[in-house]
Amino acid sequence: MPDDAIKAKIDTGARTSAIHAWDIERFERDGEPWVRFSLHPRQRDDDHVVSAEARLVEEREVRSSNGDVENRCVVETTLTLGDESWPIELTLTKRDQMGFRMLVGRTAMKGRLTVDPGVSYRAGGGKDRPPHPSEQSASGARTQGDERSEATEATR
Repeated sequence: MPDDAIKAKIDTGARTSAIHAWDIERFERDGEPWVRFSLHPRQRDDDHVVSAEARLVEEREVRSSNGDVENRCVVETTLTLGDESWPIELTLTKRDQMGFRMLVGRTAMKGRLTVDPGVSYRAGGGKDRPPHPSEQSASGARTQGDERSEATEATR
């Protein structure tokens, strides 16, 4: 996943975490299922595109907020909020019409986060930018996965 910070919405209404991805291509590497996909890690910046690859954990049916059921690829990545990091599952889906490129759902938060709906941008950053890596506090989304090639140098 991209090494830059990704502005994410903490969404207690969503069970599964999701990220905006397209050009999703399934392939095999060393006999294991993988996916290759494209991302826009920066909010409201469609020019900056990152190509990423990750091992496919599974494909899962997910019901979206509008009630539609979609079959999505699930990958594992590391979520970093402030100075805490842990593995999460992340579904790949088109979120280009949504306000946030990434949602952090209940499964990723369970046992780690307490949500205060009256507070925003606890990790720094702000409405128009994600937190800078030096701005450490209770929350601020950043993801990383396995680095695989020069084409995916922004992924780890």
